Amino acid sequence: MVEMRLVVSHKGKTHQVTLTEEQSRKLRGLKIGDSFKGDDFGLPGYELQVRGGTDKDGFPMRADLQGAVRKRLLLASGPGYKPREKGVRRRKMIRGNTVDLDIAQLNVAVIKAGKKSLEEIFKKEKSP
Repeated sequence: MVEMRLVVSHKGKTHQVTLTEEQSRKLRGLKIGDSFKGDDFGLPGYELQVRGGTDKDGFPMRADLQGAVRKRLLLASGPGYKPREKGVRRRKMIRGNTVDLDIAQLNVAVIKAGKKSLEEIFKKEKSP
């Protein structure tokens, strides 16, 4: 299994949380757009929404590909390909929208904030 990182974004700032194997299993099966409570991940009172991520080989998750599969799709825009000219399409490898154990980084956004700010929570973790 791959070590999973949770990248939490809120008000223009991001914070990383390295998850244990048990914590990452709780996220398995969630899809892009799903929300979950942050209590099990060291963020009491927070509600988080899955926005995307990358797998162990660096391929991005894409919301319009169903499942936890990896496929080569013909892309014109969006996650996984940024064309330099208008109308150019390219076949690229991307990951599906479902969180699996092969996901290395999961990007989430805060929907509902808790009582403590994220700066307070992550300051405590960094101090020795």
